[in-house]
Amino acid sequence: MSTAITFSEYGAPEVLRPTKIPQPQPGRGQVRIKVKAASVNPLDLKIRSGLMAKAFPASFPLIPGLDAAGVVDAVGEGADVVVGDEVLGATVGGSYSEYALLERPVAKPAALPWDVAASLVTVGQAAHRVLDQLGVEAGHTLLVHGAAGSVGYIAVQLAVARGVTVIGTVGEQDIERVTALGATAVRYGDGWAERVKAAVSEGLDLVFDASGAGVLAGSVALTDEAAKVITIADLSAQQHGVRFSPGTADRGGQALPELVRLAADGRLTVPVWRTYPLTEAAQAHADLEAHRNRGKAVLLP
Repeated sequence: MSTAITFSEYGAPEVLRPTKIPQPQPGRGQVRIKVKAASVNPLDLKIRSGLMAKAFPASFPLIPGLDAAGVVDAVGEGADVVVGDEVLGATVGGSYSEYALLERPVAKPAALPWDVAASLVTVGQAAHRVLDQLGVEAGHTLLVHGAAGSVGYIAVQLAVARGVTVIGTVGEQDIERVTALGATAVRYGDGWAERVKAAVSEGLDLVFDASGAGVLAGSVALTDEAAKVITIADLSAQQHGVRFSPGTADRGGQALPELVRLAADGRLTVPVWRTYPLTEAAQAHADLEAHRNRGKAVLLP
C-alpha cells in the first residue's frame, strides 16, 4: 500500500485527503515511478471543484494531478526504459501519489531539478502548442495575456527566442520579471487595451490568452480577426468566435523533449513558487485559488 491524495466528491480544497491505496501496476508500454515531484496545475483545481465535470467526469475516488517526475521502479511490457531511470511526463490515473504511471516518459537530465521537471510538462507543452497553433514566427507581434503565469511565462520565452515582439499583460508586481524576459510588459486591468495600443507601434498580429480574465472581446478588436486569438483559460471562447485550446490536447508530449533540453541548458526558466509535502495538497489548492502564488506549486511525496 502507498499514500495518495484522493477526493470522493466535488468541493473546496478540503475534499482532498490522504488515502492508502494499492500501488498501481504498469500496463503495456507504461512505467511506474516513485514520484519525486508532482505539479499542481490550475486544471486540477477546476476538476476538483466540479467546474469541469462535463468535460472530465469523475469516477470517485479520484487521484488528481497531471504531471510528475520520478524514478522508474517497475516497467510494463514494451516500455523503452529500465528500472532506476529518472524520468518525467504526463501521468495516467493521477500524480498526487507516492507512485504513479507514465505512458510516454521522457528522460530527466541530471541538471534539471525534480520540482522544475514536474512543473514543465503541462504548462510547457501548452505554451509550445498554442504558439504553433497561432503560427507565431519571427517578425510577428504577439500579445500574451497572463504573461507572468505559469503558461504565459514560458510562452513569452519561447516567442522571444523565435524573434517575436512580445507584449505581455501582467500585474504591477510582475512588470520587471516579464520585462527581463525581453517582452514589453503592460499592466492588466481597466484600460489594458489602450496601454497595449500605446506599446505597439505597428499593430498587433496575434493574441495568446493564458489568463481567462475576460479579455477576448478586446483582443479580437485589437487584431480585427477572431482567428488570430487563442485562449486556454476562457470558457466563453465560442461566444467570441475564438479558438479554445484545451490543456490536455497534447498528452502525447511531442514537444516535451525539446522543452526539457531548453530547461536543462538554462535557456528556459520555469519558476517554482513553493513546494509542499504531499499531505498538504489541500493547502496548495487553497493558495492557488487565492492567487497567492507567483509561479508553480509542487507536491513532494
